[in-house]
Amino acid sequence: MLDLVFFWKSVLEILVLWFTIYHILLFFEGTRAVLVLRGLIVLLLAFLLFQKLGFEVLDWLMTKVLGISIIAILIIFHPEIRQGLARLGQKQLFNPTVKEEETDYILNQVYKATEQLSKDKIGALIVIENKDPLNIYSETGVSMDSRVSSDLIQTIFTPNSLLHDGAIIIHHGRISAAGCILPLSQKQELNRIFGTRHRAALGLSEETDALIIVVSEERQDISLIHEGQLFRDLSREEIILQIKNILKRKA
Repeated sequence: MLDLVFFWKSVLEILVLWFTIYHILLFFEGTRAVLVLRGLIVLLLAFLLFQKLGFEVLDWLMTKVLGISIIAILIIFHPEIRQGLARLGQKQLFNPTVKEEETDYILNQVYKATEQLSKDKIGALIVIENKDPLNIYSETGVSMDSRVSSDLIQTIFTPNSLLHDGAIIIHHGRISAAGCILPLSQKQELNRIFGTRHRAALGLSEETDALIIVVSEERQDISLIHEGQLFRDLSREEIILQIKNILKRKA
């Protein structure tokens, strides 16, 4: 009987711990802190394991490490914590979905814009959010919340405009931000013909599952980048089909 009570008590503790960790990760979703938090959770699990096994020295050491880590996170990531608190009451029960007709319209508008920009020898960087949130990158640019249109995209990337050098991010079928700064890829073997835009697109694709379209002003070509892979020399139909297939695969 005691063994059965102990078993269900342990199961309940595991469920409560899982529920707590899951919601803490949701709290920091889309911020830099989530990466550090995952490491902290591993330390926490190791700490609990050492306690259960009665490893007194390791238990004492992990107690000190966890204490220092929590204080460090509170100091270093206080902007992210403030951001998480601000978003806490804004969570939607269901994520809004974009209908297939709207997706077709968006992709056609995006390609129409990139095709014209390519002809005009104007570079562009367009990010389509997939499953991974891009909040932290959107906040580096100018908030917009505008419907996707070819004319607007071309206007944003007009040379000498304030938003020309950054990326636009499309979130839930709308342009959520423009002039956004993306992380550059650190791959040394990257072909030297690729400039900053391609490095930024690859950098983001290495950290998220976003789809990124790059227009090169030097070569006048249009590339699609996803999860570290670069697709070049695609026709209008091929690039739209490729994006739709990736979005369906992730749904």
